[in-house]
Amino acid sequence: MTFEIINPEAFGARPSGWNHGMLGPKGGRMLFVAGQIVPVGDFVTQWDGALARVMEVVRAAGGRPENIGRMVVYLTDRPAYLASLTPLGEVHRKHMGRHYPAMAVVEVKSLVDSKALVEIEAVAIL
Repeated sequence: MTFEIINPEAFGARPSGWNHGMLGPKGGRMLFVAGQIVPVGDFVTQWDGALARVMEVVRAAGGRPENIGRMVVYLTDRPAYLASLTPLGEVHRKHMGRHYPAMAVVEVKSLVDSKALVEIEAVAIL
């Protein structure tokens, strides 16, 4: 299963580490992955654990990283995110390889579990 990457030329330079749009194939089944958290450890450790849980759900449905078309990451500490971009890139490649879905990163005041720093949800097409 392959997505068609959509990055309009009108937007200028191609994004790095994500894409503006991912067009799935006709007839694909959609998998909605609930927000995943691992409220233990530092910011990068929690991101790693949350993304691992997302991938576990995708694999349980018969998918692979390339099936993920969209991810939303909720985080409670934007400065920690910005300071961790290099190790977060390594975590991404560990779980997703060089597949970069459409993605939003949203800073929130808090998450339901007060120890959680990161929550990741996803949509995949299988």
